[in-house]
Amino acid sequence: MNSHPSPFSSVDEAQKRLRDAGYIADREIAVVAHLAGALGKPLLLEGPAGVGKTELAKALARGLGRELVRLQCYEGLDESKALYEWEYGKQLLYTQLVRDVLGGVVAGATSVSDAVERVASQEAAFFHERFLLARPLLQALRSEKPVVLLIDEVDRSDPEFEAMLLEILSDFQVTIPELGTIRAKAHPFVVLTSNATRELTEALRRRCLHLFLDYPTAQRELAIVQLHVPEASEALAKQVVAVAESVRDLALRKAPSVSEVIDWTRSLVLLGAQALTPELLRDTLSALAKHTDDKEKILDRANQTLRKV
Repeated sequence: MNSHPSPFSSVDEAQKRLRDAGYIADREIAVVAHLAGALGKPLLLEGPAGVGKTELAKALARGLGRELVRLQCYEGLDESKALYEWEYGKQLLYTQLVRDVLGGVVAGATSVSDAVERVASQEAAFFHERFLLARPLLQALRSEKPVVLLIDEVDRSDPEFEAMLLEILSDFQVTIPELGTIRAKAHPFVVLTSNATRELTEALRRRCLHLFLDYPTAQRELAIVQLHVPEASEALAKQVVAVAESVRDLALRKAPSVSEVIDWTRSLVLLGAQALTPELLRDTLSALAKHTDDKEKILDRANQTLRKV
C-alpha cells in the first residue's frame, strides 16, 4: 500500500494531540498511531479489557477533529447491521406512489415475460442509494470528510464477519451487488480493538499495524489520573495508583480498569479525601470491586499496600 499524507506531521505531534485530547500516550503508542496514518493501514489494538483501547480510538478522533464512527461487534453480527440494508418499506411506498407510471410501462406487453423485462428495465430506480440504509462501515466509506472508524471488540464477531471486512480493510471499498463497488470518498483512520477472547485470522492481521496495550506503568497511570482528576492531591493520586497496580496481579474476576481508577479517584475527591485511609478504602471499594468474590481479595491486598506507601 502506498503511503498517505499522515494526519500527524510527526510522532511528537501525535503524542501532543493525544494528550490534548485527554490520552497520555507513551512513545510506542504515538509511533504506531503516526505510522498507521502515514501508511493508511488499519490499527489493531489488542490487550486485556480496561486498558484504554477504545479510549485511544476516541482520543484519535478528538485529537484529529474527526467524527468517530463506531461499530460494536458481537456474536452473530452480519452485514445488514454492520454494512448496509435496503429500506424495503420505503421501496414499497415508492412503488405504490408510482404504480400508475408502472402500469404505463407494462401497457401493451404481449406476454408475462415481456412485462417482466419492461419492469426490470426500471430496476435501477428502485435499487438506488436513496433506499440504502448505511450502517457504520458504509457510513465511514461514504463520508465526505475523513472519519475515525472504530471496529470495537472484533474478536466477539464470527470469522465469517472477518472475511467480509477484508475488502474494506484492504481497498477501502465495498461491493454491493445491486449498485456495484462503492469506494471511500475520504480515507478513514480505522482502529480495531480485541480483548483476545478468540484468535483473529492471519488474513485480518496482515492488513493491520498491530499494537498490544497492557495496563499502564505506575508512572504513566499516575499522569493519567492527574490529567483527569487534577483536583486530587498528589498523595491521594499516588496511593490510588499504587493500590490499583498491586491488586491487578490477583486472581480477580475483573481487574480494575484505568477508567475505574479515575472514577475511584473522583469519588474520593468528592468525599473530601486528601489521602486514602483504611476506612475510605472500605467505604469506596465498590468503585474497584465489581464482583462480591473480589472484594475481600482487593481489600486485603489494598490495606497491605497502603501500609507501604
